[in-house]
Amino acid sequence: MQLQPVDRVDNISGEDFKNNYYRPEKPVIITELAKEWPAYKKWSWDYFKEIVGDKKVGLYNNVKSDAYTPINTADDYKTFGEYIDMIQRGPAAWRIFLFNIFDHAPQLINDFTWPEHLMKGFVKKYPMLFTGGQTSITHMHFDIDLSHILHTQFAGRKRVLLFGYDEQHKLYRKPFEVLSLADFSNYHKGNGTPDYEKFPALKYAVGYDLILNPGDTLFMPAGYWHHMEYIDSGFAMSLRALQSSLSGKAKGAWNLFGMRTIDTMMKKTVPQWWYNFKIKKIDEMANREIKNFQITH
Repeated sequence: MQLQPVDRVDNISGEDFKNNYYRPEKPVIITELAKEWPAYKKWSWDYFKEIVGDKKVGLYNNVKSDAYTPINTADDYKTFGEYIDMIQRGPAAWRIFLFNIFDHAPQLINDFTWPEHLMKGFVKKYPMLFTGGQTSITHMHFDIDLSHILHTQFAGRKRVLLFGYDEQHKLYRKPFEVLSLADFSNYHKGNGTPDYEKFPALKYAVGYDLILNPGDTLFMPAGYWHHMEYIDSGFAMSLRALQSSLSGKAKGAWNLFGMRTIDTMMKKTVPQWWYNFKIKKIDEMANREIKNFQITH
C-alpha cells in the first residue's frame, strides 16, 4: 500500500474547506472544531451510563463477515451500562455500531452545533455514536449511503486507513457489498497483514494512514473506504451530509434499497453460487488493476 498522512488544520473557513477538501474530495482533520462544543467536556462514559445505561445495544466482535453472513447482524447484546463496565476493565474487542443515542437522549442534540459553514445537506435525524473497546476493529468498508462524513473522536485514540472510492478493486471489494475481502487487521504491525501474496493488487492501492486523537474531526468524502482500530477504548460521533448532486444521492439510494436487497436475497437463496460468482469477479477486477498499473508505469 502507498500511504500518506492526512492534512491537519486547527480551524478552516467554509471557502477554504470547499476549495481544498470538499470539492477535490480529499480528507482532512480539523483539530479545534469540536472543542468549541459543550459535548467535548460534557460527554463521558459516566455521563452516558447515567442517561442511557439501561438501554440494550447490539455488540459486534472483530470477526470479518463471510459470503453467507447478513450484514449488520449483532454478535451479542448487553445494556449500554454493562458494555461500558466491560470495556473500562481493559482490552475488549467489542464495538457498538450505529447506535442512535439521540433517540434515547434527545437533549444531547443541544451539546454540539451542525457545522453548516463547511457543507450543507446534513441528515439531522441520524447523528450516530460509535464506541469500541481497546483492540476492537471496524473492518475495511465504505458507507452504503455515500454520504460525506464528519467523524469526531471524543475519547480514546483510533488508527485509521483511508482510501478513495476509486481504489475499490485494488481493495478487493465484494460485488454488491460495501466490504473488502482482504483483512487489514493490525496492518501497522506487519506480520503478514495485509496478505500481499493472496491480494497482490493491495500493493498498488493509494491511501492515507492516520491516528485520530480526542477532539479531532475527520472529514471523509463520500464513498471513502475506511478501516479503524481502537488504540484505546473510546467513542466518536458521525455527522452525515448527503451529496449535493442528484447523481450522488441516486447512487446512495440504489445502494441502500437496490444493491443491498439483491445481495441479501442471493445469500439466502443460492449462497454457494453467489460466493463463487463474487470471488471470480473480485479476482478479475483486481487483476485488471494490476495490469493497468504495469502498463502505465
